[in-house]
Amino acid sequence: MANPVVERRTPLTNEEIARYSRHLIIPDVGMPGQERLKAAKVLLVGTGGLGSPLALYLAAAGVGTLGLVDDDVVDASNLQRQIIHGTSDIGVHKVDSATASIHEVNPHVEVVPHKGLLTSDNALEIIEPYDLVIDGTDNFPTRYLVNDACVLLGKPNVYGSMFRFEGQLSVFYAEEGPCYRCMFPEPPPPGMVPNCAEGGVLGIMAGHIGTSQGIEGIKLITGIGEPMIGRLGLYDALAQEWTYVKVNKDPECPVCGPEPTVTELIDYEAFCGMPSHDGLVEADLSLADVEILPTEYVEIADKPDVELLDVREEHEYEINRIPGAVLIPKDTLAGRLSELDPTKEYVVHCKSGVRSLESTQLLRDAGFKARSMRGGIDAYARQVDDSIPVY
Repeated sequence: MANPVVERRTPLTNEEIARYSRHLIIPDVGMPGQERLKAAKVLLVGTGGLGSPLALYLAAAGVGTLGLVDDDVVDASNLQRQIIHGTSDIGVHKVDSATASIHEVNPHVEVVPHKGLLTSDNALEIIEPYDLVIDGTDNFPTRYLVNDACVLLGKPNVYGSMFRFEGQLSVFYAEEGPCYRCMFPEPPPPGMVPNCAEGGVLGIMAGHIGTSQGIEGIKLITGIGEPMIGRLGLYDALAQEWTYVKVNKDPECPVCGPEPTVTELIDYEAFCGMPSHDGLVEADLSLADVEILPTEYVEIADKPDVELLDVREEHEYEINRIPGAVLIPKDTLAGRLSELDPTKEYVVHCKSGVRSLESTQLLRDAGFKARSMRGGIDAYARQVDDSIPVY
């Protein structure tokens, strides 16, 4: 990439020259690069695992304006990896907590809060004023939404993801190379790829992938180095190893190809067949016949023809459990249907309701009467029995 994404330069004060001195003495950065960083406007989608190191390090680096998009509040389970938040922030809106931490690191940074979900209705308006977007989300609907909005607006999109001990990193910039849809034209089937809430993640992975995204952002802003446009980095923490895969621009890409069919933002939850967030929300009427609320389960739990089926993994069952639940992990369920009683109604639960929905469909296809517990054991612990630990 020959030219920086940010051509503007904003002069530094004497105090800022002292603060950024270790940058200024790097010839590749110098005053021009630091002044571009100060002039830059970067939107961070998510202030969680990836967004935490991103916000802190980009603020420390002197990025002048940071936009923060998040609709969530800080939960105790976040603190294992979301280092921008602290114990005293539990229950505080993540955008507010992150803003306070950013200003503690660098009071010269302007923070623009966007409290709420990024949606098809607001994405173009939110993203348009920024020079680039860094995607720190953990769900497919928002990833496709960010990608398509960035393509339509001509913005670079710095992508990162992580799961357990593995991570991914790339830069999608349709002006210079492929977009996210060129690599993944279609989302995976619902339930095929669990998110961090369902499958877990080594907390420190967020720092490794998040700071790597930050480096790509700084390279784009200043025009130094070779951004990862057209390359996907695959990181294996257990081997401490990066593998790189070439990503080609798809000439038939529906959003960045020469004859695009996606010319406006669509319904990405419908496109991906899954929700864009994990919050405990009111039951969707379209799922009313396949889901049951924890409080509704309590009303029928003592009936002899009702059985509670836990489809989590054995190591999760050791963490917490609902009394009376029978454990059959999701991946073994198809081969163990003979153990189930076709005369009973099964209430299926997992951690947060993702795996249980897939398992419920499997049971229904096999002729069983089954419903999924909405929100999983997390919701049960919060709504019914607060003595059950939440993980």
